[in-house]
Amino acid sequence: MLRITNGKLSDAKYDPISGCKSWVKGFGLRVAWYCLLPITYCLFLTSCSSKQDKMETAESNKLQSWSLSNSKGMSMTVTNYGGRVVSLIVPDKSGNPVDVVVGYDSLSQYLADASFQGALIGRYGNRIAKGKFTLGNQEYTLSKNNGENSLHGGPGGFHNVFWACEPFMKDGNQALQLDYTSLEGEEGFPGKLKVKVTYTITQNNEWIIDYEATTDKTTVVNLTQHAYFNLAGSGDILNQQFEIFADKFTPVDAGLIPTGVLAPVKGTAFDFTTPHTVGERINQDEEQLKLGGGYDHNFVLNKPKPDSLTRAARVMEPINGITMEVYTTEPGIQFYSGNFMDGSMKGKGRVYGHRSGFCLETQHFPDSPNQSAFPSTVLQVDDVYQSRTVYKFN
Repeated sequence: MLRITNGKLSDAKYDPISGCKSWVKGFGLRVAWYCLLPITYCLFLTSCSSKQDKMETAESNKLQSWSLSNSKGMSMTVTNYGGRVVSLIVPDKSGNPVDVVVGYDSLSQYLADASFQGALIGRYGNRIAKGKFTLGNQEYTLSKNNGENSLHGGPGGFHNVFWACEPFMKDGNQALQLDYTSLEGEEGFPGKLKVKVTYTITQNNEWIIDYEATTDKTTVVNLTQHAYFNLAGSGDILNQQFEIFADKFTPVDAGLIPTGVLAPVKGTAFDFTTPHTVGERINQDEEQLKLGGGYDHNFVLNKPKPDSLTRAARVMEPINGITMEVYTTEPGIQFYSGNFMDGSMKGKGRVYGHRSGFCLETQHFPDSPNQSAFPSTVLQVDDVYQSRTVYKFN
């Protein structure tokens, strides 16, 4: 698990005394461990020194984390700040534990993070062109945080809010429910949106994410999770082997907004219908690779029927043998190859250089509110938004 000591996130051992409750004092820190079923969660109450930033002090007092695990060596640590997954441990082919997600060491780093590390994304995952869209006869203007565009719900999106969290058992598996209510007009979006997300760790080494949302006014919704994976645990991702089960992708313009075309992947560097490593073609002389600085594109998944749970992608690390499969009910998946990682990010005892992590974000297509030919992201008052994504490790 994690604890905060003088603003630092660090490993902490759970002390299973009678009643599953203990108090530890030191260095101005009080940490309470609570036990619920076999799930533990930590509430961090930190008295920060006068030298620390006031915002970090206030946010530290709200910070909580939970640990979910199974009996197969898989475990996850989640914070209520942005619903962020700060560690995801899976065993390699020799049974050695590997943390397969990129992350930071301190709360201050997460507060300053501009890359959405490990976070829940909403109200709208990916980009909306020029931060505007029209519903009915009304135009809505959104907060912009990506040039002239709105990205991942804007600067005050779901990645930067505190979620109400509750651990529970789901079909014999450890789970965490995360709830957040986004008020009317938040980041410019219409309607009060009530969101429930459930993280579950199963005995099959699956991380299941269930999304649900309702609204009191017609709105748009596109929720996703922004974990940066590296199945090797360190180094770059260029030798990791990818399959993406999509015959088409959505080309983008210079602002990384889809042009509206559903282009075939065959004969391009975007053809992952058979296995290829990330580095094999990423530097090819293709316009789309130049525009994205590598892979930063939505793939149109092959679906036998809409909303069916189907395999979207498969990634294999050749040295340690870890394999990750992605299943989703969503029509698309964004493959991002860590193009903007430049060595300025540090965490978990390492420096994260160029392309040292990748994202596979399940989603409806970018800019769908402005592109009527794309699958709709409109949520009506009487409807329930539901989506499921599964990351399965072998």
